[in-house]
Amino acid sequence: MDDTVVVALFRHGLTEENKRKAYLGWNDSPLCPESKKISTSTRYNLYFSSDLPRCITTATILFPDKELNLLYHLREMNFGKWEGKTYGDLKEVPLYQRWLSDPISFSPPEGESFLEFTRRVSMGWEKITEEILSQNIQRCAIITHGGVIRYLLSECAPEHRDFWTWQVPHHLGYELVFDKEALRRRDRCTLLREVPLTAKELG
Repeated sequence: MDDTVVVALFRHGLTEENKRKAYLGWNDSPLCPESKKISTSTRYNLYFSSDLPRCITTATILFPDKELNLLYHLREMNFGKWEGKTYGDLKEVPLYQRWLSDPISFSPPEGESFLEFTRRVSMGWEKITEEILSQNIQRCAIITHGGVIRYLLSECAPEHRDFWTWQVPHHLGYELVFDKEALRRRDRCTLLREVPLTAKELG
């Protein structure tokens, strides 16, 4: 059992901007009331979070009184001038249509390209795995964003699937179970399992 490492990925709770299907990257938005009721009995030895408030708030709801290691590398993609806008706002914009059809070659104005985004997340993953291995951590949680989780699943899940095919709901976590040496070699995990989040009544 000592040779196994569990890395859990949790998406922040549903926000008001998420509700209206607006692009939400480096901007922030308050959590919806239902997201303030989520809970989990699962616990970890080490906690990392995006430094954006919606992730920090989610982390403190799920894991109260736990120390968070904040990493800007775990931020969502920066959507630049498209932050806060919806498909309806942008559908007539030629660059937006080109980006939708080829998000690798095109990027939002004053935002990040897909390559810049994935390089940043990869740097964060390197920092996290180095910390896990150096401290001999067995269970680690990461509270981050949908795009970050999609990318990490596309790189680390047992079965290779494209970034765009992963669905990452707000109130469901994923645990990636690695053989420690596989994690050291940057191989894929051996098991992927869901961690449902339950609703609790606000007292």
